[in-house]
Amino acid sequence: MQKKILSALRNALPDNDVNAVEQCVTNLHDRLPHKENLSKNKVMVAYGGGKDSAYTTAFMRAVHLAMAERFGGDTFRLVIVTMRHSGMPFVVMQNIDRTYRTLGVYDDPMAELLLIEGEEVRPFDLHAPMPHTLINFNRTDLLMSGHQSYGDGRTSFCNACNFNVANFFGVAARHCGVDLIVTGDSPSEQRDYAQWIHKLARQTGQKPAGDTSFKGTLKVLDGISRAYFTEIHGASHADRLADRRVTWDVSETLSFFSIYDYTDYASGAHWSLLTDFLGFVFDDLAFSFTESDCANPAMMAHLRGLRTERVYKRSYREGIDQYADFAIDLMKHKDFPGHLIDTIKKRYATEGGVATMRRLMETYARTTFGLKTEQLVCMVFSPFAGGCAGLHDYLAAEQPDLLPREAKICALLETGHIEDQGLAFKLERLSGLSLTDLRQLFGAPLWSPLGSDSEQGPLLPFITKSDPNQKLIRVNFGNDDAPVMDRVSGR
Repeated sequence: MQKKILSALRNALPDNDVNAVEQCVTNLHDRLPHKENLSKNKVMVAYGGGKDSAYTTAFMRAVHLAMAERFGGDTFRLVIVTMRHSGMPFVVMQNIDRTYRTLGVYDDPMAELLLIEGEEVRPFDLHAPMPHTLINFNRTDLLMSGHQSYGDGRTSFCNACNFNVANFFGVAARHCGVDLIVTGDSPSEQRDYAQWIHKLARQTGQKPAGDTSFKGTLKVLDGISRAYFTEIHGASHADRLADRRVTWDVSETLSFFSIYDYTDYASGAHWSLLTDFLGFVFDDLAFSFTESDCANPAMMAHLRGLRTERVYKRSYREGIDQYADFAIDLMKHKDFPGHLIDTIKKRYATEGGVATMRRLMETYARTTFGLKTEQLVCMVFSPFAGGCAGLHDYLAAEQPDLLPREAKICALLETGHIEDQGLAFKLERLSGLSLTDLRQLFGAPLWSPLGSDSEQGPLLPFITKSDPNQKLIRVNFGNDDAPVMDRVSGR
């Protein structure tokens, strides 16, 4: 059976990659600590369900089987791990399942398939229900970050996710006791990431780490994560902060093995492998701009549309066009195949297409995060952060019946003294947040695209300003010809 799968893989892989697999077998073997008994070695591959990680998984399965062929059936244990989050549609789980069936890993005792949800680790199960705790976890991070940034795409979704990914690697490595973690990042990408971590460590007052091991890197990221989430959620939320630590108690010798030099990461080079061999489906919800494993970028576009429509009094379509122009440029920069770029262009090209995606995102927000449109609109105004700096504009535009009670709202959030329980309940309903969280927002700074990028001060604006996936644009309020600067960011 394994010989059949290896033969099929060799036929499906691009010709250059077939030779690269053999070269990778040689170099990976040199890095394995237990050469006398290859089955004692564990090599971990992260498979998030997207096109790039699907290709990496298929390539490493070929390496896994080719090593067995070369060494008389002896090979390393292949550990494939998937980080699950609420933004992962079911079609992504189906793509993973089809990949596993095609690669024959379900029935291979030398393959271990795991699903990681926060701190929980379990065998991969296509039909495992999404845990409510995970949904609440992601929802709270989205709202608390979004309310300090006008629902900015990267800030609302990606900052927390980046720390969650770091923790995912720590949890997986600790649970499995792996020897090597496979990465497809280029040396320059790895250097850029290391420099970014160094800058954030400085910003949080951490001394530069002399330990450059994977364990040392996770430890530094844990310190950054603690600082970030303390800033976002407040120091009083001890339980919430404990859940957002980055796990770093892993082996001292654990390191990365890069396959970047062996493979062609351009999607067009292995399109047939993805769609014909692995049965990869680019679903309308899961395939969102640069992502093929997450619907959140389409939500970022939706939030941009809402902000343009409700805050700037322009059209929803104008905001969608702003996001689509930015994201399509990003797709080109990442060398996406032309037909995938055309797919996204067509999706948002007509009023009917935009309306369809709007309805889809309203349903997605409701079912994935439990958020209604009025709560998303509240977030893009960010009325409570910065001492209720944006409250007047929000009330005037969206809740005029509360405008006479503006001062009472500010006093409620500043003191926490509840004189009007009905008012407190209404604020919680409009925002989707508890009064405790609203009070935390009141005392938190409100990010601005024109704010300082000083190496002192809050971490959220520093991360935001240093993010490469952004674009400053000029926008207008209503029919006013005097433009202001704003930022579009996303994936």
